[in-house]
Amino acid sequence: MTISYFFQQLLNGLSLGGAYALIAIGYTMVYGILRMINFAHGDVFMMAGYFAIYSMAAFPWQLSLPIVIIGTIVLGVVIERIAYKPLRTAPRMSVMISAIGVSYFLENLANYLYTAMPQSYPQIDILKQIHTFGDITVSRVTIIAPIITIVLTFLLMTLVNHTKLGMAMRACSKDQDTARIMGIKVDRVITMTFVIGCGLAAIGSILYFTDRNTVQPYSGSLPGLKCFVAAVLGGIGSIPGAMVGGFIVGISQIAITAAGYSVFSDAFTFVLLIFILIIRPTGIFGEKATDKV
Repeated sequence: MTISYFFQQLLNGLSLGGAYALIAIGYTMVYGILRMINFAHGDVFMMAGYFAIYSMAAFPWQLSLPIVIIGTIVLGVVIERIAYKPLRTAPRMSVMISAIGVSYFLENLANYLYTAMPQSYPQIDILKQIHTFGDITVSRVTIIAPIITIVLTFLLMTLVNHTKLGMAMRACSKDQDTARIMGIKVDRVITMTFVIGCGLAAIGSILYFTDRNTVQPYSGSLPGLKCFVAAVLGGIGSIPGAMVGGFIVGISQIAITAAGYSVFSDAFTFVLLIFILIIRPTGIFGEKATDKV
């Protein structure tokens, strides 16, 4: 293995990990406040891919990208209002079943609307430009994906730690009943959590599908599971943890593929999850939960 080949694959891993990280943050934010796993999140990411295909067929990419992000946010908020909000006081198993149901609904809706055939993802010229550094050749999206992820994670951490909305989010994650008594509008905070998570999923979708060129109704299933693994690896509920977990999953997947074992790249992600859960059940950045008396 040459040095240039190593750095080529490292950049590919960071790019893929950046897309995974943005989606994993959506999982970890929803869990942090609602203590639920939004299993439909990967399919929201998939629907963002279709939004891009059809919006870019009608509008230039400069207008289409905001449409994709807004459309994905609207979809996420509608799902929260219809499938999750009525179950706020229900057992967690009921909410999880609802999330799985939404996931299957979105997959079958996409299958009905767009057929099961893979559709070509539109080419965004500014992201597909090729750059050469010595023996390393990469597209622009490969370079900027990890940068965008780190910047957005920093901005999100700033919002969570230094704004009124962030303070409300942290209060709701600790105790929703007490937060409501203190005058915090919990429903609004939850809605904003879905807005942020789905917005990041839309950006992650753009970065992911730009490099993979096609979208089909089940494009969100396996990436969604991998992003859930990334969130658990980093410590479910931890935003920096989700970012680190995303990069770990992305780099490990590319490393296994580059080593010639691509058939095991997906399985390795889940083996990594089992290993981490055995040695550190709370994840890398997770903290042990304490029960209230």
